[in-house]
Amino acid sequence: MLRIDDISFSIQGRPLFEQAQATIPTGHKVGLVGPNGAGKTTLFRLIRGELALDGGSIGLPARARVGGVAQEAPGTDVSVLDTVLAADTERADLLAESETATDPHRIAEIQTRLADIDAWSAEARAASILVGLGFSPEDQARPSRDFSGGWRMRVALAGVLFAQPDLLLLDEPTNYLDLEGALWLETYLSRYPHTVIVISHDRGLLNRAVGHILHLEDRKLTLYTGGYDGFAKLRAERRALQASEAKKQQARRDHLQSFVDRFRAKASKARQAQARVKMLEKMTPITAPEEAKFHRFSFPQPEELSPPIIAMDDVSVGYGDRAVLRKLDLRIDQDDRIALLGRNGQGKSTLSKLLAERLTPMGGNVTRANKLRVGYFAQHQVDELHLDETPLDHIRSLRPNEAPARLRARLAGFGLMEAQAETKVGQLSGGQKARLSLLIATIDAPHLLVLDEPTNHLDIESREALTEALNDYTGAIVLVSHDMHLLGLVADRLWLVSEGNVAPWEGDLDDYRRFLLQGDGAEKPRAQTPSAPAKRPSRDALLALRAEVRKAEDRVHKLDEMLGKLAAKLADPKVYSDPAEAERWGKKNIEAREAMARAENIWVKALENLEMAERA
Repeated sequence: MLRIDDISFSIQGRPLFEQAQATIPTGHKVGLVGPNGAGKTTLFRLIRGELALDGGSIGLPARARVGGVAQEAPGTDVSVLDTVLAADTERADLLAESETATDPHRIAEIQTRLADIDAWSAEARAASILVGLGFSPEDQARPSRDFSGGWRMRVALAGVLFAQPDLLLLDEPTNYLDLEGALWLETYLSRYPHTVIVISHDRGLLNRAVGHILHLEDRKLTLYTGGYDGFAKLRAERRALQASEAKKQQARRDHLQSFVDRFRAKASKARQAQARVKMLEKMTPITAPEEAKFHRFSFPQPEELSPPIIAMDDVSVGYGDRAVLRKLDLRIDQDDRIALLGRNGQGKSTLSKLLAERLTPMGGNVTRANKLRVGYFAQHQVDELHLDETPLDHIRSLRPNEAPARLRARLAGFGLMEAQAETKVGQLSGGQKARLSLLIATIDAPHLLVLDEPTNHLDIESREALTEALNDYTGAIVLVSHDMHLLGLVADRLWLVSEGNVAPWEGDLDDYRRFLLQGDGAEKPRAQTPSAPAKRPSRDALLALRAEVRKAEDRVHKLDEMLGKLAAKLADPKVYSDPAEAERWGKKNIEAREAMARAENIWVKALENLEMAERA
């Protein structure tokens, strides 16, 4: 159990926490959310003991191991797999000692402990985690220095997951993952055997992988039961109630003050006026909640071009003499909203670069509309900004003849206000750099906007603002993202990049999510008509399938009710007066959540079987 008791902490005189408190029971999966700059990462550093509290305390069970991912992952000559294996320091130390130990009793202790921590299956477990994060068996044998910084961060993430600390602290773990890796991580975290606290702006992860939301706001911590959507709804209701109460109190104050102002000078009313003055003094002010402080995006709108704006005929594209994609026959119109799906390394970024004219075709024909303008945003472009220049310098170089006021207005349209406009890029936050890169990508009002992972480093409010801007945008959009919430709200066409080709995905995003989670053995939905119609199942077979669906659905409903009761029990502070009792209920909650995951998979499979039978 993690206890945060009345902690206070300030940085350079600015308070981040003032008597903040929270209790995280063992085994809970918690999403830590709050405004940028509120102190979420600082809280992690306080839990790890890297910073000293000004007041209060943070308590963990004796000998509890706390793990997280460092901000940078250096490359070495050690293979990726061995790097991950070395992350479990206890296993590595025991194996090293087993080579030199001579005392029979100590040898027995070492072997017993190695068995307890399942040391002999370690390589298989590490390899499984690496596969989930996108590393092929060949990649796992390569030295970590062969990989870019983003891939090294995946290695570091794999290492801490493999080590399985008692308290796992993850800060934006999906920033370096593709959609497949993000979905794998969701599933892994939901089944992680110990406590997890994750800072994330990914609504999908915060809805599916955690059971509680820890909200940091106004230097206080509040723990909510449920995922992010439930938290957002409850918080909105509370904010509306608080605003209403503040309005009523202000009306009452105004009424009392009016009486005081009118009758304070009259002797006959002086006592009553004085009583009302005391009432005003005793009223505890109710402050209306401030609205979320984020700035919406203002995309310039392009003029309309005749369709299609891009057409491809038998196009091949790749690097050097190696084609990554072949025989592309694609068409894009200005009103298209396309999401590119596909496993890591299949060619989504290659197609994006071809559309953005960062790559030239190796064969075939690409026809582009006259006067076509293409805007391109890729994750690495944030790192290519000039760190010693200001955002104003960047925009001035693109628009040297524009008035300074117009340049500042452009920056303000992307949330970069006066203070940020004159700040060197190297001192800006990741979100502010992403906003600047988005401004540069859209400054020419492109007819086609190609976005490769645009939400990295953007908080939830900024992601919602980006979604609104994209939906209002009158140009075509091609989008690659691990944020399924964004894809679901923006894209109306899905293209699957796989096995060297690009084709429409016939299902929806939920179908694709199930396909990824089922693994390589799952059958891919295809647009082709089967060579022979499947034999229609009998009436009895259909009835049996429907009964199976009802049975699975009933199981899910019962587990949902059980989880609700467990959540209510765990929300009762009395439970935590007895640590053993709290741990017992925590284990029950974990078991119920694992049972729910299995029951939902069975239900989904039963529905799929019934749907396939009814289509036959």
